[in-house]
Amino acid sequence: MSTITATTLHIPFDNSYARLPETFFAPAQPTPVSAPRLVKLNTALAEELGLDPVALATDEAAAMFAGVRVPEGAEPIALAYAGHQFGQFTPQLGDGRAILLGEVIDRAGRRRDIQLKGSGPTLFSRRGDGRAAIGPVLREYLVSEAMAALGVPTTRTLAAVTTGDPVWRERALPGGVLARVASSHIRIGTFQFFAARKDTEGLRALADYTIARHYPELIGAAHPYAALLEAVMERQAALVARWQLIGFIHGVMNTDNMSVAGETIDYGPCAFMDAYHPSTVFSSIDYMGRYAYKNQPQIAHWNLARLAECLIPLLHAEREPAVEEANALLGTFPKRFEAAYHAGLTAKIGLPGGAATDVALALELLQVMQAQKADFTLTFRGLAAAAESPDGLTGVRDLFLDRDAFDAFATRWRARLAETGHAGAAIRAGMERVNPKFIPRNHQVEWALDAATEQGDYAPFEELLGVIQHPFDEQPRFAAYAGLPPEMKDYQTFCGT
Repeated sequence: MSTITATTLHIPFDNSYARLPETFFAPAQPTPVSAPRLVKLNTALAEELGLDPVALATDEAAAMFAGVRVPEGAEPIALAYAGHQFGQFTPQLGDGRAILLGEVIDRAGRRRDIQLKGSGPTLFSRRGDGRAAIGPVLREYLVSEAMAALGVPTTRTLAAVTTGDPVWRERALPGGVLARVASSHIRIGTFQFFAARKDTEGLRALADYTIARHYPELIGAAHPYAALLEAVMERQAALVARWQLIGFIHGVMNTDNMSVAGETIDYGPCAFMDAYHPSTVFSSIDYMGRYAYKNQPQIAHWNLARLAECLIPLLHAEREPAVEEANALLGTFPKRFEAAYHAGLTAKIGLPGGAATDVALALELLQVMQAQKADFTLTFRGLAAAAESPDGLTGVRDLFLDRDAFDAFATRWRARLAETGHAGAAIRAGMERVNPKFIPRNHQVEWALDAATEQGDYAPFEELLGVIQHPFDEQPRFAAYAGLPPEMKDYQTFCGT
């Protein structure tokens, strides 16, 4: 079956990245599949993009999402980039199983990429098949939409399709393709690609494009490339702080998986923490715990240092002052992250402002949670009820093996809340706006993916998706999704590549 151009499905593409020099990408065509079928369309996102959800729910659209049809106006390309993977540098990676169809301007005037992930091999596939199984496709759909609902900057999923063809991993699995939407797919690794080749003009073109697309306020700045580094750093600090505040573990924070737009990208072996422990790691390939929960801020800092290295030729005509300037900027990252994290952490316990004494109180709670193996999400959500009334302490107190240890914290915490002079109901409402009741729990995600993969039953996926798209609401009908999760010893997540 050959790839053909769609004639009736209209997507108003405006493809700026494809107008960059040829070194930035390689032309690519999706590899057709035998029986494309739409599993899920993100209707709300389609409307946000200014697309017609009715047209996207057709068989023609399913064929487009699976790569059988290329819509008019698309300019399919695979993007070039390099990257440090678990600390080891590879000078050429690139989109090995993803093809950028093109860009659209959404209803808010923002430029957004539409990319097919799992649509077949490209020039950068490195002997891979370029395919994806439906399980990892649905995992990315679930987790990325949960992150969006939680208010975390993220790529989104427009659609998921099955292909009708098997994908061979350890065994045959049903194939799938994910249509991903992103502010862009420019990564730290994209800058590394040009830096590794000592292509200063390519670096400059990439930096100028990044500024124009993501940081237009920097156009005309006296030192635009230093300002770019600082702006990316600020967004990364805020992003990783948000991850830490909801117990999210990315799992594979390679430089090619870090977006310079400040979005969470590449949901491979990601997961949410149940019982709080800073050393938690789920990725099956992270043998040394490099990307464990506690290490995410430091790894973000390390990745930004790699970006700074790339920008050295643009910062100053001479290397020494350029290095000094880069190091001075990088030195501000810990405080940027700390400010974002501490402000969020104190808000989680109902104390605004991130004052040092309140931060210490919140950190004390984390220590008790770690010692008592208390559930991260349930503890913070349960504290909201306790903020309104002492009677609310019972539920959260039962999450701790040593109640006395929790009581010591709770006494000081409630006394501090009283000092704020705010009404308990108001404090509770504020806490429930930042502490989710529902997250995509690991056992729930696995249950949904197993049903889809093994039985072709997508009802569990649909139900779980509906729940996590409203993480802060009570949703009494789905209270079971907010229960204490079962212990999952040696639980691992996988890339799906």
